[in-house]
Amino acid sequence: TVRTRLLEHEVIVEEMSGDVLDAEVSALKKIGLDELMEKIHVQAELLELKARPDRAAEGSVVEAKLDKGRCPVATVLIERGTLKRGDVFVVGSQTGKVRALIDDKGKQVKEAGPSTPVEVLGISGVPSAGDKLTVVENEGRAREVAAYRAEQNKLKRTTQVPTSLENMFSAAANSAVEFPVLVKADVQGSTEAIVQALNKISNDDIKVRILHSGVGPITESDVTLAGASKAPIIGFNVRPNAKAREIAKRDGVRFKYFDIIYDLTDDIRAEMAGELGPEKIENVVGRAEVKDVFKSGKKDKAAGLLVTEGALRKGLFARLTRDDVIVSATTIASLRRFKDDVEEVRAGMECGAVLEDTNDIKPGDMLEVFQVTEKERVL
Repeated sequence: TVRTRLLEHEVIVEEMSGDVLDAEVSALKKIGLDELMEKIHVQAELLELKARPDRAAEGSVVEAKLDKGRCPVATVLIERGTLKRGDVFVVGSQTGKVRALIDDKGKQVKEAGPSTPVEVLGISGVPSAGDKLTVVENEGRAREVAAYRAEQNKLKRTTQVPTSLENMFSAAANSAVEFPVLVKADVQGSTEAIVQALNKISNDDIKVRILHSGVGPITESDVTLAGASKAPIIGFNVRPNAKAREIAKRDGVRFKYFDIIYDLTDDIRAEMAGELGPEKIENVVGRAEVKDVFKSGKKDKAAGLLVTEGALRKGLFARLTRDDVIVSATTIASLRRFKDDVEEVRAGMECGAVLEDTNDIKPGDMLEVFQVTEKERVL
């Protein structure tokens, strides 16, 4: 049970003789919700949790979106003070002045006190979920704080680069194939969930690179950015405006529309696998030891081989190794036994072989012969 699992984290509930309140609830079946609220009130009283309603408001953004009128709206949980219509505030790197407050029943209210969830209209842009909303004394102060936060965010992005020339070359050498995408969604929470889901698809061979993610319809600037990197644009419950469609058609930018995140990840995973191409699998067919080397024609050298494992076949890929170091990657151009051309020589037999495009052969070298098969790649 969940209570037993909580013991692993040293959380002991009242049912198991502990001091932590617990409530069995189901939002789907609407079971235990009243009991949960009652226990929260009891706990708040026991812990003497109080908030001052007569001060400037502070709160946290739960969700944010662009509504149908292209107006940024944020759902904010007020934590301290009271938020009123007309208050000037800063939230994340955005500013605003409360134009309207809408409660959880969809009605406009004049103010919202502590522990109240409320939709706030009048924001300059769409904030991120988790951003703190703080009421300030005037619009000048709000702009000053927002500008400072925007600058800090910019510095944070631009300083996340290799710290030395050596690290730069190392990163370039070890870098995986990049799959650039641009993400636009209807709400901030969806945007963050999609970005996290796409990053989880990444592996050592190919990585998702998010060119930009945001809330609202797909705009012409989104299309221009995606076109520069030849990236698809993912629209989650949003569509492009007329100008964006026109530019996309001209520049060959692809739109990919989704309303279910699992369909989105499945589609992008399949496209990333296709970007890498089929998976190549090597199957070793045979091995042989070079016993002697002699001339074959004017330029080529032939290797006198003893097949030690499997079989050698004409036309197969081969690797010539010397002291376990690969000397050359080649193919078997021809096989001969007793002056006769043959297609295959099996283990225990001796033969002569001419290797394609290599004359660096010495007695004692080992030849490994393999086939390459292709399999559809799955991430």
